[in-house]
Amino acid sequence: MKTKNFKDISLSRLGMGNMRLPVENDKDGAPIDYDRAESIIDYAIDNGITYFDTAYVYHSGESEKFLGKALMKHPRDSFFVATKFLIFASKDYKAVFEEQLERLQTDHIDFYLIHGINDSIYQEYIDLGCIEYFEEQKRAGRIKYLGFSSHASPDKLKIFAEYRDWDFAQIQLNYYDWVYGSAKKEYEILKELNIPIMVMEPVRGGRLATLSEGAQKILKDAHPDWSVASWALRWVKNLSQVQVVLSGMSNMEQIVDNVSTFSDDVEFTKADEEVLMKALEVFKSEITVPCTSCRYCCDDCPSKIEIPKFLNFYNRYKSDGNWVLGQINDIESEGRPADCIACGACATQCPQGINIPEVMQELNRLTAK
Repeated sequence: MKTKNFKDISLSRLGMGNMRLPVENDKDGAPIDYDRAESIIDYAIDNGITYFDTAYVYHSGESEKFLGKALMKHPRDSFFVATKFLIFASKDYKAVFEEQLERLQTDHIDFYLIHGINDSIYQEYIDLGCIEYFEEQKRAGRIKYLGFSSHASPDKLKIFAEYRDWDFAQIQLNYYDWVYGSAKKEYEILKELNIPIMVMEPVRGGRLATLSEGAQKILKDAHPDWSVASWALRWVKNLSQVQVVLSGMSNMEQIVDNVSTFSDDVEFTKADEEVLMKALEVFKSEITVPCTSCRYCCDDCPSKIEIPKFLNFYNRYKSDGNWVLGQINDIESEGRPADCIACGACATQCPQGINIPEVMQELNRLTAK
């Protein structure tokens, strides 16, 4: 496993995300499958992964508890834990922090983040007083490094990044958002401020692991032995300001492939990047909804629609054609696109800025018979 120095320590270039752990019977919303999930954690530790990222709300609050249990069998100095404070979950930051220490079964948290700043909430974090409290915990040794994660626009990201001397920041960074989103600008802001970057969504929630047929052919012709997902990981780890690349690995196949990608000495060349950009152009022509299946849109949906399932289905329709429309009834969901009341609650929570009601209306129109 390749490593990179961070201040006075060394971190694995690949980090283990714990938002998409395997669940029982592979059913959305089901409890974590502890046996399968622990096997992934053990493989990660055994193969040099030292950075484990979770959050107070992942897996409905169970991710931290699972990770605390799974890591107990390993020496505390063999790994680093990252977790986050989310103002939407609770404003009682002192109680949350104590609960997190208990869940994680530790007396300190290595990397602590203000969770998910965006344009509407960043100032509330500043006004709440939580940042100063976490700085106190850092001085007391209960937090080693203090940072934040962001889904904010570049302008608001810059304001928050300049609020204090942050030890690190976490942003969504991948080649799709670099070209078609604001990732490049966000990266440049953090690089100018010399803030190390922890990368989330390097494969866009798995969306860049399976491209369109034409795009995949371009990549496979160039490197038959590279998985499609590894192209995304190789591209992002090549950026100089990137410290750790997080991947939410939910099965052994994914972690084995990713460990291999972060363990070899193969250089990602300028020619490789040109190939990747050519494939991206082909892919972009066939995809319209950049859903990462984060599920932030689901909790407040009054119609109980499994929104990510229908957005991913919509992408299939856009790339594969009308023949897939007959399969929409196979999607397990209490609510259907026809039940969407266009309240907009989902869209306000979407980090990707997707106009979800508009997609639901189009799906309803396409499939209504």
